Amino acid sequence: MKKLLIIFLSCMLLMPTFGSFFVYTAFKLNQEEIAKTICVQRKMVFNSCNGRCDLQKSLKKYSDNEKKMENNLKEKVEIVYIQNIAAPHFKVIEIIESQDRIFPAAAKKPISVSIATFHPPSYFI
Repeated sequence: MKKLLIIFLSCMLLMPTFGSFFVYTAFKLNQEEIAKTICVQRKMVFNSCNGRCDLQKSLKKYSDNEKKMENNLKEKVEIVYIQNIAAPHFKVIEIIESQDRIFPAAAKKPISVSIATFHPPSYFI
């Protein structure tokens, strides 16, 4: 099930890149019908267009649509960047130093030095 979901999402992500390919394949599948009904030169005896004029219109329409969507995205991005956020104003508080010492023993010089090394109790071993 996960593989199917991954394949589906990948196809959905790649769909916009294959847009002109889809337009071209739809044209090729319906080329004979397009040449007979939609083509501008369908009434000419030696029709060399074979519906390609419609393909050109479809591709141009697709590219215009793509550009329009791209411009809409750019406008949305610009709107996001234009938003003003009020900067917080921080108040500077002065540090108050107390004269009282928390550890009075730390202020004095050491009286003696211990040469013995600490050994943990033997009953833990």
